[in-house]
Amino acid sequence: MEPTQGWRPAAIAALSSEPFDILIIGGGITGAGVAREAALAGYRTALVERDDFGAGTSSRSSRLVHGGVRYLEHGHLGLVFESSRERRLLLSLAPHLVRPLAFTWPVYRGARVPRWKVRAGLALYDALSLFRNVHRHQGLSREGVLSHEPALNRDALVGGARYWDAATDDSRLTLANAQAAADAGATVLNHCAAAAGIHDGARLVGVVAEDRLTGNRFDVRARVVINATGPWSDATSALTGEAKGSQVLGSAGAHVAVPRQRIGNRDALTIVSPLDGRVMFVLPAGAHAIIGTTEQPARRGPDDIRATIADVTYLLQSVNRVFPFAQLSLDDVITAWCGIRPLAIARAGEHNANAASREHAISRRADGQLSVTGGKLTTYRAMAADILRHALRELGEPAPPPAVSRTTPLPGGDWNSREAVVAEASATTHDVAVAERLAQAYGSGWRNVWSYVQRDPRLGARVSDDLPYLSAEVAYAVEREWSCTFADVLVRRTHLAFETRDHGVAAAQRIAPLMQARLGWSDAERERQLAAYAADVARLFTIDGMS
Repeated sequence: MEPTQGWRPAAIAALSSEPFDILIIGGGITGAGVAREAALAGYRTALVERDDFGAGTSSRSSRLVHGGVRYLEHGHLGLVFESSRERRLLLSLAPHLVRPLAFTWPVYRGARVPRWKVRAGLALYDALSLFRNVHRHQGLSREGVLSHEPALNRDALVGGARYWDAATDDSRLTLANAQAAADAGATVLNHCAAAAGIHDGARLVGVVAEDRLTGNRFDVRARVVINATGPWSDATSALTGEAKGSQVLGSAGAHVAVPRQRIGNRDALTIVSPLDGRVMFVLPAGAHAIIGTTEQPARRGPDDIRATIADVTYLLQSVNRVFPFAQLSLDDVITAWCGIRPLAIARAGEHNANAASREHAISRRADGQLSVTGGKLTTYRAMAADILRHALRELGEPAPPPAVSRTTPLPGGDWNSREAVVAEASATTHDVAVAERLAQAYGSGWRNVWSYVQRDPRLGARVSDDLPYLSAEVAYAVEREWSCTFADVLVRRTHLAFETRDHGVAAAQRIAPLMQARLGWSDAERERQLAAYAADVARLFTIDGMS
C-alpha cells in the first residue's frame, strides 16, 4: 500500500508559499478555537502545533464542560455566567462530544460546605445560566441522595443536591475545532514547531517552522502572530523574540482512573474531600471512574508533568472516605495523569495559584505578537472570539459579527437525535458498544469510519478485545485526522491509553502493520515508532515517587 498522507506535503507547501492574515502557534483547544473563529470569519489562517492537536493540557483535563460551580465560592460570577452560556452553546454545536451529565452532591454533618450553602450556590448557578441548563438543580433528602448513589457513606449524611453540567471528550473536541478550521479554509499542521521568529524591522511577521517528522525547515509569514501555547507560552515567546518575563503560572491538576465497579458510583458526584475540604469530582467514564482533580503549583515543566504518589494517595483516600466499601489502593489505579492549567499571573511578583486569574488574559508584545493565557476548556470559543477581536485590531480591521461561530455546528454535530444515530449505527454494525462509540466520537460522520469496514472487513476487528475501538478508526485517524504516531491514535483519537493498564502498548503492536502501511514506514522506522510510544506513555502515565 502506498503512503496515504499526501495532505502533509500539501499543507507544508501552502504554509511556505502564501502569506497569511493570522498565524496561530499552538494547537490546543485555544489555538484550534482561534483558527476556527478566524477561518469562519474569512481570514487567511494558519495553525501550527509542535506535537499533536490537543497533546498538552487539552487532552489531560477532567473532561468536563461546566459552569464552574467551584468558582462560586470565590465570587467569580462573571466567569460562571460566561461558562454557563458556552456550555449551553456547545451542547447544541457538538452534541456528540458534549453530553449532559447529572451530578449528585452529598452533604455530611460538619462539612466545610454545609447543606444550605450548597443549595444557595446551586440556586445561583441556575440563575447564572439564565435557568436554561439541562435541568434546574434539585434539593435532596438523605434518602434522596442514597436513592441516586446507594454506595455512599451513610454515616452523618444529612442530604444534598442534584444538578447538571456536561461531559466531553477533550482531545476530540480540540480535534473537531482544528477540523472545522480546515473545513473553513485554514491550513493546519501538527508535528510542526515554531523554531524562531521572522522580523521585518521591529515587527514579527512570521516564524521559521520545523517539520518535526523530517527536520526540514521553512518560513511561514503572517500579518499577525498569535501565541496560544498555554503552559509553553513563555518558552514560545523566547523562541520567537524577546521574552517579557513570566506571564504564566502553571497549576497542576492530577486525575486517576479506577474500575467504576470498585467505587459503585452511578453518575457523577461533586464531593468535598474529608481530608482537607477541597471540592473534587468522581466522574463516570465507561467502565472506569475518573477521580480528580488536585490543584497546586506545577513542580515540573509541561513536557514532564506527571501525577505524583502524593496526588494519587490523596485522591484515593478522599474517595475511600466517601465510598467506604471501595477501599481503593494503588493496585486499583488503571491510569494516573496530570495536566497544567496555564493561569495568568495577576500582578508582577505574585507567583501562586491564588494570585492567578482563572479568566483569560491577552497581552501584546512590542513586536506585535499577541499571547493568550488562562481561561478554561469550557470557555474556549468565547476566548477565541476575544483573541480574534484583538488580532483584527492589530490588523486595523473591524471585528466581524459573532454569529457564525455561535451557530455553526462542529464536524459531526449536525444531528437531530443521539438515540436515532445510535440505533442506526447499531443496526449497521450489529454491535451496540461499537455503535455508541462511533456515534459519540464522530456524530453524524460515523458512516465515514464504517465505510472503511465496508471496503475491507478486516478493519472491523477491535483494536483491544475489551474496548469498542475498531481498526477502521486507526485507518481513519491516519488518513483523515492527521495522525502520524501511535500516541496520536491511542492517546488522543481514542482514549485506549487511558483505559488499559499497559496504556496501549499491546494495542500499538497490534495496529503497527496497519499504520506502517499507511505511513510508509520501513521496518526499522516501525520499531523506532513503537519505542517512541513506550517512552511517550511512560512520560505521561508514570506516577512519580512510586518504587
